[in-house]
Amino acid sequence: MNFNRKAHWENVYETKMPTKVSWYQTQPTVSLDFIISTGINYTNNIIDVGGGASVLVDKLFDKGFKNLTVLDISSKAIGYAKERLKKRADDVTWIESDVTEHNPSNKYDLWHDRAVFHFLTDVKDRRKYVKCMNQALNPGAHIIISTFTIAGPPKCSGLNIEQYDTKKMKNELGKSFKFIKSVNETHVTPWGADQKFIYCYFKKKER
Repeated sequence: MNFNRKAHWENVYETKMPTKVSWYQTQPTVSLDFIISTGINYTNNIIDVGGGASVLVDKLFDKGFKNLTVLDISSKAIGYAKERLKKRADDVTWIESDVTEHNPSNKYDLWHDRAVFHFLTDVKDRRKYVKCMNQALNPGAHIIISTFTIAGPPKCSGLNIEQYDTKKMKNELGKSFKFIKSVNETHVTPWGADQKFIYCYFKKKER
């Protein structure tokens, strides 16, 4: 039987509060620091892929960023974020979509993904993800992708994942993107377990 990705993630957010999932962060410090360090303009377009219930969008607003888009496969996750943001939610562009099936209609200057890419265990899905990302980004755009490291967990949310180091991520993204640097993080889950993450920073080549 084919795996229904959307049904899985809707069920996750139907059965758990966003603060109770393993990847929840009260302060997305590494992501925020990375985004600010790129020197991106406050009016540039930023997309947070898989950021449905994440508080990153709140923190970006607090820092003065204005043109924010959140893409997530789960309507329930997006609903949690809208409820939390209240009136500020009207200033976010919300996209309910599977990134591997998404056909972007806008162009972005920064692509952020924490803990989506490592769920794509099928090479075809990873290729569709990279194709979507390539289409969605302006030349010179920034890419920040965070996944479990080689030393990280082999599974998450009951699903197998792909573990990454910088070499493996470079191979996945291909020649259209230039690797800049990576940072490791030990994320502590809401129940106190350690998860090893790597954040890889790329730029889309100008041509």
